[in-house]
Amino acid sequence: MTDYKRTLLTGAGGGVGTQLRKSETRLGQIVRLSDLKPSSDLAAHEEDYPLDLSDFDAVSEAVKGCDAIVHMGGHALEGPWKTVLDSNITGSYNIYEAARRHGVKRVVYASSVHAIGYYERTETIDGNVSTRPDSLYGVSKTFVENLGRYYFDKFGIETVSIRIGSCFPEPTDRRHLITWLSYRDCRQLVEKSLSAPRVGFMVAYGMSNNSEAFWDNRTAAVLGYKPQDSADDYREKVLAMTTQGDPNDPAVRFQGGSFVAAGHFEDSEK
Repeated sequence: MTDYKRTLLTGAGGGVGTQLRKSETRLGQIVRLSDLKPSSDLAAHEEDYPLDLSDFDAVSEAVKGCDAIVHMGGHALEGPWKTVLDSNITGSYNIYEAARRHGVKRVVYASSVHAIGYYERTETIDGNVSTRPDSLYGVSKTFVENLGRYYFDKFGIETVSIRIGSCFPEPTDRRHLITWLSYRDCRQLVEKSLSAPRVGFMVAYGMSNNSEAFWDNRTAAVLGYKPQDSADDYREKVLAMTTQGDPNDPAVRFQGGSFVAAGHFEDSEK
């Protein structure tokens, strides 16, 4: 159990947020839930604060009284620039600025593989490499990582930025055999990111104990993270239902997969 009296969980209604609400997860003594829509089936230790992340006053009110934030909220896919800007960039600035004003000690942020999606699959990288976003969504993740670094260097707010690979019930394609993060391991990694005694600003990769890996994840080990699940358990099933892609296809060549292969989203809107 963490020592936090009240933790704000943004994106509480999303796939990962829903998993973090499970009873065995320990985010704080009280968990304040935030999403665009009200949360249902509140547990005794949960509070509901629906809001739009682009509304600073609403975000500030939700952050007030919290001493930690698990920031999973925002637009979760590629999308129009205005949507990404309002939800992911402005919304995350609002989270950090409200954290500064209200004395929050630590933020755990849901970054993404798409912040480094243009590294080739033949490369093994760690959390210190330069970002190489593969989409406007990926650009927003790199912005918030830098925002977290700024708020630590200038104001001392600690952040663990978790570059989540593929967080689903089970892997369903060959890339997932490398990038998969189980729900159980995701919950553990978030808990460890909250409870580690000191993190400064840290980038960790959200991946399970998969035998193949794009990422050197020693920073996650420093947190005490010990993944319990592995995509290897699904390997035969995934290989049987998928085919080997063309190695020259950008979706196969680069770590970001289909996000790399997709065109610029603004072009598709014309």
